[in-house]
Amino acid sequence: MNNIFEKFNSLNVLIIGDVMIDSYIWGKVDRISPEAPVPVVRVTKKEDRLGGAANVALNIQSLGATPLICAVVGDDYDGENFLSLLKSQGLSDQGILKIGTRPTTVKTRIIAHNQQIVRVDAETESNLNESDSALVFEKIKQIISGHKIDAIIFEDYDKGLITENLISQTVNLAQSKGIITVIDPKKRNFNSYKGVDLFKPNLKELKEGLKIDLDPKNIEQVKKAVEDLKTLLGAKSVMLTLSENGVYISSEKENKHILAHKRDIADVSGAGDTVIATAALCLAAGLDELKTAEIANLAGGLVCEHVGVVPIDKGKLMREAGKLGGFW
Repeated sequence: MNNIFEKFNSLNVLIIGDVMIDSYIWGKVDRISPEAPVPVVRVTKKEDRLGGAANVALNIQSLGATPLICAVVGDDYDGENFLSLLKSQGLSDQGILKIGTRPTTVKTRIIAHNQQIVRVDAETESNLNESDSALVFEKIKQIISGHKIDAIIFEDYDKGLITENLISQTVNLAQSKGIITVIDPKKRNFNSYKGVDLFKPNLKELKEGLKIDLDPKNIEQVKKAVEDLKTLLGAKSVMLTLSENGVYISSEKENKHILAHKRDIADVSGAGDTVIATAALCLAAGLDELKTAEIANLAGGLVCEHVGVVPIDKGKLMREAGKLGGFW
């Protein structure tokens, strides 16, 4: 098993997606505001972290591999802050494009007594124009030609970077180079990811994408929906995350419902980022889809034990994976 985790160290992963800053304001609540029936948070700490597709990169880095991000930020204070955060984490800014007409996405979470009180989002959700999108694809081509890329992750947050045209161009390029494509989708482009290696929606995204309703505890319903999706996209495999109900994996070889491991859940923020990063590396390291889903399911649960968006601890994941016994 350890050989698989050691293989991560030689892998390079290109992450294409919407980056953002996760800004945290920590404090205490001692009273209710006299101005409105809302709590007054007395600030004790502030912190900015890399978020969105950049958090996927942090998970890739934590697992020992080398991430390269292709994304856009605004030509603004928050954009400079994002680049500074990248540098502080030892991540390359080679694929980051500054666009003056767009703001940098910032999600501000106010947390008191280990509970999120409110989140404030500063962002745009409009698609990139054609000329800026063409510049992004040039960045993608430069990175692929200049590095040995083992997997490409599309980390889609519906903020406008990823378009149908960018998807088809990049997937075609990846297929011509033999590069694995792994998708963490959102609603807008849900049906545009044709012919990819692994498509990883959550239950909400699956319902919205297929315009259906289903009971996650009814595995026959889940199985049918996943098979319909796999056929629609022509995907090699689909891994549906079901929160506390685990994951359901459907590959060309087999289908399986993998139960969640019991955890003391503190915060589910960022769990999807961890799952997609772990899955991409497992596939690139040569694991089959079932083993990949097992490890990714473990990883997603582990990060939920922490408050806020945090990357996976590789050592802890290795220890947890070692407990799977007969699975290995």
